[in-house]
Amino acid sequence: MRYFSIEGCLYSGQAEIIPIKPETDNAGVGNAGKELVESKAASVHNYYLITKFFHMEKIVSRGIIDSYFAKLKNNLDIDVAIVGGGPSGLVAAYYLAKAGKKVALFDRKLAPGGGMWGGAMMFNDIIVQEEAMPIVRELGVSYRAYEQGTYVMDSVHTTSALIYQATKAGATLFNCYTVEDVVFKNERVAGVVVNWAPVQREGMHVDPLTIMAKAVLDGTGHDCEVSRTVARKNGIRLNTPTGDVIGERSLSVEEGERTTVENTKEVYPGLYVSGMAANGVSGSFRMGPIFGGMLMSGKKTAELILEALQ
Repeated sequence: MRYFSIEGCLYSGQAEIIPIKPETDNAGVGNAGKELVESKAASVHNYYLITKFFHMEKIVSRGIIDSYFAKLKNNLDIDVAIVGGGPSGLVAAYYLAKAGKKVALFDRKLAPGGGMWGGAMMFNDIIVQEEAMPIVRELGVSYRAYEQGTYVMDSVHTTSALIYQATKAGATLFNCYTVEDVVFKNERVAGVVVNWAPVQREGMHVDPLTIMAKAVLDGTGHDCEVSRTVARKNGIRLNTPTGDVIGERSLSVEEGERTTVENTKEVYPGLYVSGMAANGVSGSFRMGPIFGGMLMSGKKTAELILEALQ
C-alpha cells in the first residue's frame, strides 16, 4: 500500500483517508512503502488531484456521457434542423441561432465544413466576391483584396471561423450523423431521421432516432440527399420546373453564383434548400471554389425560415 501525507491526513492508493497527527513519524502505518508528499502537494490543487486521482477515469467517461446525452435530449424537438455542415448550412445556423431559434446541424463527417476546407485542388485558399463581404466581416474572417471586386481567404481559417461563430451564436452541431430520412406528417416535412454515419457506411441494419423540427434545411450539397428522399418516398412535387430534383449542370462561375442565391427557397412545406443543393434541386450550374454565393444563400435561407416561423 502506498501512502501520501497531506494536511494532517494520510491518503492511501485507494483514496482512503486515514487521520494522522502532524509532524509525527506516522508509526501507526508502518515505515515500509511510505511516501511523503512535499510542500507542493499540500496545495488545494494537489489535494484535489490526490483525492480524485484514482477515480478520474470514471469522471472523464461520466462527464462526457452526461453532457452528450443532455445535449441530445435537449435537441429532440427544435425550431430548425440543418442537414449538412457546408458553408451555407453553417451561415444559416449562425443567423438562425443569433435570432434566438433553437438550431441543430447534422453532418456526416468528423469535421463539418463541406468542401470549403480543401480550397481548390487542395490549394487551401478560396475566393469571395464583394457582394458577400458584409457576411465575411460580420463573422470576423480575415481576408485580403485581390482584383475586380474579389477577395482571397485561407480556406482552413474561414471554415474554422464559420464553425466557431455558428456554435458561439448558440447552434448545436452533431458530427458523425447521417440523416437517412425525414419525418413526414400532414403533408409537410416535420423533422429528420438520424443515425450514426458509420452505421450507414457499414450497411448495418440499425433503427434510427427522430428529431422533430418546424423547418428542415437541405444543405447536402451536390447530392441534394434530403430533397431526393422526400420526392422519391412520398410521391410529391417539389417547387421546381419538373416537380423533382433536376440535378446540377456543369460549371459556370457567374451563373452558378447568381442562381445559388435565386434558387434558395422552400421547395416543399417545411423543407428548404441552400448552397449547392439549391442549384442541384433546381437544375442550375456549379461554380467551383468561389464561396460568396454559398454565404449569401445561407443568410437568405435563415431569413426565409425566420419569416415563416413568425
